[in-house]
Amino acid sequence: MLAIGGAIGVGLFLGSSVTIRLAGPGVLVAYAIGACVALIVAYALAEMAVVQPVAGGFGVYAETYLNRWAGFSVRATYAFIQIVAIGAEVTAAGIYFAFWFPAVPQWIWVVSVSAALIAINSLHVGRFGEFEYWFALIKVVAIVAFIVAGIGLIAGIVGHARIALPQWASGSEVLPFGWKGVWLALSLTLTSYMGIEIIAVTAGEAQEPEQSIPRAMRGVVLRLILFYVLAIAVILAISPARSATAGIAGSPFVEAFSRAGIPYAALIMNLVVITAALSSANTNIYLTTRMLYSLGRTGDAPAALSRLNRSGVPVIALACSCIGMATAILLAIFSPSRAFLSLYGVAVGGMLFVWIVILGTHLAFRKRVPPQQIAALPMRLRLFPASTLTGIAALLAISASTFYVPGLRHTIPSFILFLVLISLLYGTIRRVERRT
Repeated sequence: MLAIGGAIGVGLFLGSSVTIRLAGPGVLVAYAIGACVALIVAYALAEMAVVQPVAGGFGVYAETYLNRWAGFSVRATYAFIQIVAIGAEVTAAGIYFAFWFPAVPQWIWVVSVSAALIAINSLHVGRFGEFEYWFALIKVVAIVAFIVAGIGLIAGIVGHARIALPQWASGSEVLPFGWKGVWLALSLTLTSYMGIEIIAVTAGEAQEPEQSIPRAMRGVVLRLILFYVLAIAVILAISPARSATAGIAGSPFVEAFSRAGIPYAALIMNLVVITAALSSANTNIYLTTRMLYSLGRTGDAPAALSRLNRSGVPVIALACSCIGMATAILLAIFSPSRAFLSLYGVAVGGMLFVWIVILGTHLAFRKRVPPQQIAALPMRLRLFPASTLTGIAALLAISASTFYVPGLRHTIPSFILFLVLISLLYGTIRRVERRT
């Protein structure tokens, strides 16, 4: 449920407005391609998490099977992009609240939800898990209900939506922007699956990881594929592709139900997408806190980050995880119209790097671990090494495509600058270590 809570969030409920605008109905193909890449990453992670279930997850694996720089850079990157993503998610919550209270400034909602999330993450991890379980369950139930209601609308059983399915019969309507639009949309649809790596991060706190991790990883990815493809298909069917994606003023899920004419459905769906944003932000705060804690424990960051309170929560790491919220508040005050894409775009480049490092680590992992131990794993990646190499090649190609996506053109250059800076920081830390 943690993985579902982290993955099903603003990427689907708000970011889908951008992906549909880029690809039209062809966005379904982009989600299918993204699912293939996500499956490769999921299976690679599951192998490593079962063999080595530790707090810090893939950051520890990168340090173990690649080198210390890889371990440091992937954990620092992941912590940074999750901090940024937290800001994007609380910003999305502010956008959603405007559906009910358009006269209230966005920053007020950003401040309110930020305070609530900090309080939840200050609790014992068991209490946190309970909150996140129910957050995620609301999203899952809502998406299933959305799909069922959409099928009812398409069949003419309820509502009075203008069904767009007949328009898909024309090739020009199926791919209104050609295969180029599908490929460009992939740079954002792929991020909808980013969150499955949470399972590896939580492995150190999971009970019976050799059983729970493979089961969770397999189930989560398959459910995400089903939810995403069916939910986006319903949106496209209820509203014509072009008019359904006019901008980022709100969620296309809410707009779809508004067009359908089902009483109170749009209001209920708006409550659901607010819950989705809070759930994703909640999970990302947890992840960031644990990544910073992991860096503190290995000496790659100040030791204070690994300090725990009586509830077992690394409170200083938690405080650092809230920087994204502060940034979101400032953007909500001074640039509310650009806040979401500005924050979300920064996170994309970092997540692509993290997934590439995960697959690179998997290549080294397979060389180091005895074949008989791999054969005994409850879940393993087939067609290795071709599958892992294909995943790396796809991620590199998708990274290159961000230069052509509005809102993401500066993602890779900005991330490269960030990578240079943390590499310099890493070199400084190593020099200090050698002197002492």
